[in-house]
Amino acid sequence: MLKRNWKRIGMIILIVACIFNVMGKLINKLSLNKEMLYSAEYMYEEEQNEQNQK
Repeated sequence: MLKRNWKRIGMIILIVACIFNVMGKLINKLSLNKEMLYSAEYMYEEEQNEQNQK
């Protein structure tokens, strides 16, 4: 039985692994608002560091 169905079993395992991968990425994804705030804070800090060095 395993000999005949190895392609289907492999495909099912591959699909399940892809679903877990996508779900993990969606769960851990930062919202766009937070990403924009973090970027703005980083740019502000870099600007302050440049002004302090002058």
